[in-house]
Amino acid sequence: MRRRDFITLLGSAAATRPLRAQAQQPAMPVVGWLNSGPASDPFFMSFASAFRAGLKDAGYVEGQNVAIDFRWGEGQYSRLPTLAAELVAKRVDVIVAGGPPAALAAKAATQTIPIIFTSGDDPVKLGLVTSLSRPSGNATGVNLFDNEIEAKRLGLLREVVQGATTIGVLLNPKMTSFDAQSKDVREAARAGGFEVIVLTAASAKEIDDAFTTLAQAHVAALLVGSDPYLASAREQLIALAAHQRIPTMFFGRVGAADGGLMSYGISFADGYRQAAMYVSRVLKGEKPGDLPVLRPTKFELVINLKTAKTLGLTIPSGVMAIADDVIE
Repeated sequence: MRRRDFITLLGSAAATRPLRAQAQQPAMPVVGWLNSGPASDPFFMSFASAFRAGLKDAGYVEGQNVAIDFRWGEGQYSRLPTLAAELVAKRVDVIVAGGPPAALAAKAATQTIPIIFTSGDDPVKLGLVTSLSRPSGNATGVNLFDNEIEAKRLGLLREVVQGATTIGVLLNPKMTSFDAQSKDVREAARAGGFEVIVLTAASAKEIDDAFTTLAQAHVAALLVGSDPYLASAREQLIALAAHQRIPTMFFGRVGAADGGLMSYGISFADGYRQAAMYVSRVLKGEKPGDLPVLRPTKFELVINLKTAKTLGLTIPSGVMAIADDVIE
């Protein structure tokens, strides 16, 4: 073989070697993210931050060995089925569905792509899984039990607003747990010997209308139900409550941090870290149906003392003693 031909052949082999190595590299897994909240809301973005942190703890770093395809419903539940279908069409490796409406949309869109949900409603009643211990289908996740502690929130609120005979409760009628929430708060009020006025809102106008009714009823306080839309509308809720001097209880700490009186509920950051752990296990080959639905590990009571002072309220020492965070 002539020297020139040998050099040409050697160079050609060297040039093709990186291409072959590249072709043999596995494709980066893609996690589809489906959430009903607004992408611009720091509260909902904190879910994504906690999820990324959880993935990192499990050895997955976005942009390095995993990709995340985000889809946000912007507070409109009707958009979720279309967004879920988009993720399915892109053949993502797993879908993270935040909240019952997103979980139901994902489940309706695919029976094969693994789904890891965070749900405040009972996933068995929703039809997401057949049982908590052995889901058996393509979905599992974290049951936040958020809607099951409305009675606890109501009790804490009444303990702070002592002597309250009438408390307003604002719920989203489009939430999957609406009936259960209504039942729970009415039963809690009956057991506690006080009255609740249950009002509904799924839009800004309906929130305004609800506060008109609250003013007419002279309620002593307001419980804002567990719901992604109502969380995204907290700025409006807090402003109206401040104007009418109504103490409010929210389900997420951001409600108290942004000016509401109190919040009590699970740590969403903890819940999304748990979801990330399950995503990592699915990406490594485990089946969702074999992974039991997890329970929350941390609950938080947050009190805004600045708001309490504005309202002329003194937080009882017993409630202060169990607070996880006090905003002054």
